[in-house]
Amino acid sequence: MKRTRTTRLLAGLLATGLLLGACSSSESSTGGDGESKTIAVPADQPTIQEAVNAASPGDLILVSPGVYNEAVSVETNDITIRGLDRNEVILDGNFELTNGIKVVGANGVTVENMTGRNFTGNSFYWTGVDGYRGSYLTSYRTGDYGIYAFDSYNGQFDNSYASGARDAGFYIGQCYPCNALIDNVISEWNGLGYSGTNAGGNLAIVNSTFRFNRAGIVPNTGSYELCYPQRETTMVGNIVHDNSNPDTPAIDVALLAMGNGILIAGGIGNVAERNLVYNHERTGIGVVPFPEEGANDVPNNDDSLLTQPCKDAAAPTVAPEDIDDLVLWSPKNNRVIGNVVSDSGLGDIAVGDLQPDLAALNNCFSDNQAATSAPADLQTLAPCDGTGSGDWSVGSLDLVNLIASERPPEKDWRTTPIPAAQPNMPDAANAPATPARGPKQVDLAAITVPSRPAG
Repeated sequence: MKRTRTTRLLAGLLATGLLLGACSSSESSTGGDGESKTIAVPADQPTIQEAVNAASPGDLILVSPGVYNEAVSVETNDITIRGLDRNEVILDGNFELTNGIKVVGANGVTVENMTGRNFTGNSFYWTGVDGYRGSYLTSYRTGDYGIYAFDSYNGQFDNSYASGARDAGFYIGQCYPCNALIDNVISEWNGLGYSGTNAGGNLAIVNSTFRFNRAGIVPNTGSYELCYPQRETTMVGNIVHDNSNPDTPAIDVALLAMGNGILIAGGIGNVAERNLVYNHERTGIGVVPFPEEGANDVPNNDDSLLTQPCKDAAAPTVAPEDIDDLVLWSPKNNRVIGNVVSDSGLGDIAVGDLQPDLAALNNCFSDNQAATSAPADLQTLAPCDGTGSGDWSVGSLDLVNLIASERPPEKDWRTTPIPAAQPNMPDAANAPATPARGPKQVDLAAITVPSRPAG
């Protein structure tokens, strides 16, 4: 999510399994005559970057335990970079290097079973690619994002962990339709657990845990990136709790969103279904406008544009001098169904906007187990099937408290807690290379509301 400075302006407006055997050089090479090969680090190449430089499409780079003070850049398609031990193969930026592994325009690159830490930018980063996968990755103490895909398609993050990112532990941005999946990840002690600016379209976040961040899952709109507005992210079967943590790092938008479990900020057509959400200072699941200062464009009410792929996104049609200091992107057509939500300060389920006719935004809420809502009786006002009834003004969402109230300042990302050891990829030493070809298929209908964890 982009850094903005909105609090003052908005307040004024509202006032108005482990195998370790490292391959030797003689064991590792099966290449020649176009065959794929395994390159061992450091047995065949002394650094990960040199192994990447020597790799051809289809090759496996197999990294032995050790600390690698590298910023690796990948520009070769269809290679797999894998650590032999997720917790012992460590890319360390020493608080000086920007990215651990950055994949630039290389399609089909898989990175798996290793740790990135202490990078001023991101641990693992794909940009401008078709086909990506990050599996069994650990990221902690990063100055921007943890595990990050931008302007990239047909991807998957799974069985991974991220903490201590100033922005978001996991991020997918500027893609439509993204055709992407986040499955079985843990995100904690970040500014945001997940942020997805202008990302959606067959994008699912499932079976994952978002806890102890400033805010949990935050798909959002902003014209500072292409493909606005944000559309069509599906969030199913996640555990989202205690995302009101004042001791995390946080950019200013994370401060703005603090205290919310799932916060759909200016997004359109998103689905939050069968999630377990609890213990939030503000909303459990909130559907709210996104306030953007210094916007490059304004909302376009032509709904036909919502089906345009990102590559066909139109340029702004409004002159910069005609754009207000603060642009509000309203949330529309979002569906909140069958969630179990409790212990929220402003409402377990909530919707708000500055325009008076909230019903016209067509956000709907049904079959949620929720003790409180804002406005009151929200599931009667805006059911997902049938016609709603009631008074929208009763118990309306306090947007001043939600968006513009004071937040505790961020803590230094370089001092966030070091995580416990995380599970290893099965059979890392012997599994074949697996170039990324797109996300696996998930039966969303088979996912049920998770049980509450102990403790």
